[in-house]
Amino acid sequence: MICCTLLSLIACKKAFPPAIPEEEVLDGPIDGLTAQEKQQFLRGDVAFNDEVFTANKGLGPLFVANSCGSCHAGDGKGHPFTTLTRFGQTDSTGNQYLHAGAPQLQNRAIPGYVPETLPAGIGFSKILPPANTGLGLLDAVSDADIMAMADPFDANGDGISGVPNWVSMPAYTQPRPGAMPLGGKYIGRFGKKGAAYDLLQQTANAYNQDMGINTSFEPYDTYSHLEVDPEVSNATVHDVVFYLKTLKAPVQRNVTDEAVVAGRQIFQSIGCDKCHRPELKTGNASIAALANKIFYPYTDLLLHDMGSGLDDGYTEGHAQTSEWKTPALWGLGLSKQSQGGQYYLMHDGRAHSIRDAILLHGGESEQSNNNYQRLPQEDKDKLVKFLESL
Repeated sequence: MICCTLLSLIACKKAFPPAIPEEEVLDGPIDGLTAQEKQQFLRGDVAFNDEVFTANKGLGPLFVANSCGSCHAGDGKGHPFTTLTRFGQTDSTGNQYLHAGAPQLQNRAIPGYVPETLPAGIGFSKILPPANTGLGLLDAVSDADIMAMADPFDANGDGISGVPNWVSMPAYTQPRPGAMPLGGKYIGRFGKKGAAYDLLQQTANAYNQDMGINTSFEPYDTYSHLEVDPEVSNATVHDVVFYLKTLKAPVQRNVTDEAVVAGRQIFQSIGCDKCHRPELKTGNASIAALANKIFYPYTDLLLHDMGSGLDDGYTEGHAQTSEWKTPALWGLGLSKQSQGGQYYLMHDGRAHSIRDAILLHGGESEQSNNNYQRLPQEDKDKLVKFLESL
């Protein structure tokens, strides 16, 4: 009998696939959470990845997606099917098309309603949903450190003049410790242009504008423009925010591979690291596991002029139409896992390879692009191998 039981256990063990290595997946909590924090992480995970909204649960009537997870499969980048369209603002004077559904197009509708369409002749941006991992670490970088990386007048003469996006902070958010406001504006750091101040604003906006789900934070219905009762509780929103804050940072792979090591040196030698800063650190944080950590996201959280080729004629906050926040490169090599096996890179997914993405860099990054094009093919391959290891 004992022998049969052992054989059954061995057979079952062989039937299960091996666990996926941590460095091959984007989801999972950061280390150091307390037991209570782990429970909140799990509640947020369920609300983010398992909750699917229907008309009976408050979906719409106009929407883009019916769940958070449908835009961020495995907490990774979005697919063109879930592209968001932002429109109606061409400068810092404000959005003049709120009456027409701006700032975000809801291109789907529940039965009995008609999806929105873009007004003719208006500037707009196509936005692919970003990956979610490591956001809490980015959230905990101090304003002082971001300001130290900024160089609005290119004082060092390197052609790079990164600046923060100064945005209005919604009443329901609180300034970070050590916040450094300027003229009543605060440094935004989430969204493709850094237009969202923090993850609470980003989450409340996503419920409201992506799914037509109202909360006490964003209570106005995107269709009727009337204030309605919350369709998701404050507790659930805070659980989702906690989940997003405590998702682990992507783990680099193949760090000792000779080509990867050489590719990192090439990355630095052609100037990519001037904007894609390899190393940042967090300051004080309300979640102890996030406080005073060194991490490697490859971003400076600043806006940079990317040239006319990436000028969509739309902006948010004080960003110019050709300015985009430097995206974190960590997790880049795993992007295809959530994008149907193919790369869709840059803010709108127009680049289908890392090489294509590099060649689209203009404006402040044009010199790095030119440096890349002068590389021998062998070095270009090493650079791509390094980027795919992130």
